[in-house]
Amino acid sequence: MHPKARYLFIASMDVDPAKEALFNEVYDTEHIPNLLKVPGVLSAVRCTNEPLELAIAGTIRKIMVEGEPRYSAMYELESAEVLVSDAWAKAVDAGRWPTEVRPHVRNHRHVLRKLMNPGAA
Repeated sequence: MHPKARYLFIASMDVDPAKEALFNEVYDTEHIPNLLKVPGVLSAVRCTNEPLELAIAGTIRKIMVEGEPRYSAMYELESAEVLVSDAWAKAVDAGRWPTEVRPHVRNHRHVLRKLMNPGAA
């Protein structure tokens, strides 16, 4: 984690299959780069859900969480106030995201986590 990170913001969603290529292209080439320019946004990483098998108490368990969105982006933030800043508001509505992508996403989850050991290696 970035040593200045105090919060982790997670934005998760699904996208219509017909718009998946556009979604990924715009997310990687416009949306993330725009948000990384916002003061207080320290890093961003995208991920997808994967099947989970986990060893617990001597057995391998398959853990299925129904309804969870497939795609997530995680942002390390200096403060929670970043998310209500003018710079953030402008960045989330920049480029093709609001007109070409946002109408095709659904099943949104937005979560803010306060880091308990900020700056720890």
